[in-house]
Amino acid sequence: MDSGDLPGYGEHDTRRLLPEPPKDAAPAGSDMSNRTDFARDRARVLHSAALRRLAGKTQVMGPGEGDVPRTRLTHSLEVAQIGRGIAHDLGADADVVDTAGLAHDIGHPPFGHNGEEALNALAEECGGFEGNAQSLRILTRLEPKLVDSGGTGRGLNLTRASLDAATKYPWPKQPGMTKFGVYDSDIEVFEWMRQGAPAGRRCLEAQIMDWADDVAYSVHDVEDGVHSGRISLRALTHPDERTEIVRMAAKHFRHEIRLPDTAELLEPAAMHLIELPAVAAVLDYDGSLQAQVALKRLTSELVGRFASASVSGTRAEFGSGPLTRYGADLILPEEVVAEVAVLKAVALRYVMSDPERLRLQQRQRVLLTELVRALAEAAPESLDPALAMAWRGAEDDGTRLRAVLDQVASLTDAQASEWHRQYVGSGSAV
Repeated sequence: MDSGDLPGYGEHDTRRLLPEPPKDAAPAGSDMSNRTDFARDRARVLHSAALRRLAGKTQVMGPGEGDVPRTRLTHSLEVAQIGRGIAHDLGADADVVDTAGLAHDIGHPPFGHNGEEALNALAEECGGFEGNAQSLRILTRLEPKLVDSGGTGRGLNLTRASLDAATKYPWPKQPGMTKFGVYDSDIEVFEWMRQGAPAGRRCLEAQIMDWADDVAYSVHDVEDGVHSGRISLRALTHPDERTEIVRMAAKHFRHEIRLPDTAELLEPAAMHLIELPAVAAVLDYDGSLQAQVALKRLTSELVGRFASASVSGTRAEFGSGPLTRYGADLILPEEVVAEVAVLKAVALRYVMSDPERLRLQQRQRVLLTELVRALAEAAPESLDPALAMAWRGAEDDGTRLRAVLDQVASLTDAQASEWHRQYVGSGSAV
């Protein structure tokens, strides 16, 4: 299907870095031959090894904790689904946003953001480590799908629009900024992807993905915490606890989810959450069948509330027609942004700030630090064949270190512990 069949998108948006001939295996007129370019993108990410690995990577609780908690994979599936619904309602291509949701965390290393911090501390020589920049690197270089005429891997060779939608931070590393979306070594494909895009501005589809990520994180991770007994939403009814939650929301999430430079919205948001009947029904969650049903109703209602608010806010600003790419921005009502920040602070206070979890995270950082150093010392024999080849072809120590970091970042939590036992010993294993 050509770009003329994709309202709001043109040939520039559907272009791939490497031209691809039509598939021989799909009979003319079949459903497969009639798939859009964006549907092909979604299928490529869905079938990628990098996406499957997210099943073994920490979201908030690790893959082995609790009663089947969410992993990076299940979180990504939920982000894709939430984003797809918002895209449909706004007239953006649902497959583009679905692809971005599936791919948005594909660069996360073992142990989630904790592992990201550990690898970044080791990566100064090669420009740092950032999960979003790693996602772009996987999509455009590391995931085996296509190679160019010079033998360089070109990843999944996604369309320009899908790559752009998956880029949460469309800029290189900058002084004073911890978040960025591309390493210097990948700047060429980044610049190709961003041709014609306003500098530093995210496309609408990326904004939808980012909001879907916030919604999924705030609602579903709180659900996991309540179900496991780590979180009681009754804490929001206690003034001292509510004050501390509001303080943490203002400190950690005000800028992350674009709240105004004030905490005045957060206290009313916390109070409004308590007043919602769906929240009141789980204040004393006891794990019974009725309580589990009520908890599922809560998550469904909150996701619907936050998603529909983004649609109504955007429609009020930009009208009723199809909204795509750089023709609009996602408009989020301040009250729901504040509610999401409060829920994220609840998870931070009662799950991620737990003393035992903090001790576990320290052990995880030591494990990854020791593993990177051991693999670097034993390289290239310690690396998978493709990364060993990259290590041998590197022109400097920084590029060789990047190959080692690519290796460690690709591992699941369990694989990182196993590789540590193999190359270091069991002293710091988790």
